[in-house]
Amino acid sequence: MTDRVDETTIRTDDAGSDARTAEVPTVKSGEESGSDSGSGSGASPKTAGPARPPIPPPPSQAPKVAPSTAPAPAAGGAKRPVRRARLRLTRVDPWSVMKTAFLLSIAFAVVTVVAVAMVWQVLGAAGVWDSINSTIQESIGGEDVQNFQIEDYVGTSRVLGFTMLVAAIDVVLLTAAATLTAFLYNMSAALLGGVEVTLAEDN
Repeated sequence: MTDRVDETTIRTDDAGSDARTAEVPTVKSGEESGSDSGSGSGASPKTAGPARPPIPPPPSQAPKVAPSTAPAPAAGGAKRPVRRARLRLTRVDPWSVMKTAFLLSIAFAVVTVVAVAMVWQVLGAAGVWDSINSTIQESIGGEDVQNFQIEDYVGTSRVLGFTMLVAAIDVVLLTAAATLTAFLYNMSAALLGGVEVTLAEDN
């Protein structure tokens, strides 16, 4: 009797566990369910349609392009007008004028001495002094004229010495005159405004 009860109890427990197992549903993932449904129904997957082209904006909303404002090239390659500038010289620096005048006067003195020396050398080599001496002796005559030599009065050494003295005086005079002129110009420019100068660019 006891054995039958135990068998009945075991069978009851087995039946209850089977029932609970049958009642609990199994949850499947989306992929598995999709594959199952696809395989079960036999339907083919949907394919994406062709991409639709973008719709152009209406004519009223199209962007407007501003007209070009660049100047058109001149016909025939005409040249642009020359620019001019009017300036006024209102002041001259006396110190710079004095230095410039001093250097220029020295250069002028050197050129003068060299030029005189070259001219006297050429005249002596050409026999000009000898011809002058003979002409004077023949025209005047006399014993006093026989020893006359023009080189004693206008010889090269005497002429060069005189030329150097004159050149030194010119250096001092030209420098002083230029400096004084600068001071006078500044005074006149302060009263009258100076000299107007018009400058133009080179083509």
